[in-house]
Amino acid sequence: MPTYAYRCRECTGTFELNRPMSESGAPATCPDGHDDTVKLLTTVPLTGSASAPMPAGGGCCGGACGCG
Repeated sequence: MPTYAYRCRECTGTFELNRPMSESGAPATCPDGHDDTVKLLTTVPLTGSASAPMPAGGGCCGGACGCG
C-alpha cells in the first residue's frame, strides 16, 4: 500500500498515511485533529546498486538506430 505525505496548514506539521491508491485524493486529518491539510509531492527512491554493471549496447537507444 502506498505511503502519502501530507502537511497541515493549521499547525504546519507533516505526516504520512498508508492508504490505497483509490483513496489518494481523499481528505486527510492531521494527527492533531486539524482538517485543513494538503497532500505533498514526494519523490520515489531508486533502488539498485551503484556497483551494478551497466547493460551492454551503444548509443542513445541501445544501438537500434545504428548510432552506437
